Amino acid sequence: MPAPDLSLLIEAAQEAGRIATHHAKGPIDPWEKPDGTGPVTKADLAVNAMLAESLRAARPDYGWLSEESEDTAARLGHDRVFIIDPIDGTRSFIEGSETWAHALAVAEKGVVVAAVIYLPLRDKLYSAAAGQGAFLNGEPIRAGARADLAGASILATKANFTAENWLGGIVPDLKRAHRPSLAYRLSLVAEGKYDAMMTLRPSWEWDIAAGDLILREAGAQTSDRKAGPLIFNNPVPQVNGVVAANPALHLALHSALAK
Repeated sequence: MPAPDLSLLIEAAQEAGRIATHHAKGPIDPWEKPDGTGPVTKADLAVNAMLAESLRAARPDYGWLSEESEDTAARLGHDRVFIIDPIDGTRSFIEGSETWAHALAVAEKGVVVAAVIYLPLRDKLYSAAAGQGAFLNGEPIRAGARADLAGASILATKANFTAENWLGGIVPDLKRAHRPSLAYRLSLVAEGKYDAMMTLRPSWEWDIAAGDLILREAGAQTSDRKAGPLIFNNPVPQVNGVVAANPALHLALHSALAK
């Protein structure tokens, strides 16, 4: 039986999918955010408005952090906080791709305890609650078991493979792939489709909070680029990169990364 917060997130994600799918029929008419952090669309704002209204009404004692809401310090005074990316992969949404996602999470005292990542056009709903396992469309999922770094498949951008990021300047023989949505990359590792996921630059919490729990509940290990734990609801809502894989491969990756 899903935890109450997880049931709430699943219902909200499904409604977000209906709203975004309607907007995807166009015209989309994107514009750039004034702070230069990327494009935004009416769909992003419509989904965010629905989520803010429904989730905050259901849990008025929770804090709120969303990519499309003005951030305030008020969330820091709450033990539980919603961490939301209304549409992760907005550029993909604009381009007509199917690889954008809704990423919804609840963190308690810095640790994610309920999470959903939903790709409506791919009919993929990943979910997890602390201690209850990870699921794709209601079926259990498990991260892969590969331990060898050489030949492992990893979701990462090309920028992660410059020599200065690796011990002794030696870049491992990894099979690199990419998906625009960070949340989807994390989910694909949890599902066992890829062996690992990595981003070495500072990452916004709303991109990775949901995937962090889904991965951990699927048996993977997550950390920042320095092997520290991922902690959420920070005053500046970022973490220092993300490395995710099964425990053996996670250790191998960190052993190969420059300190």
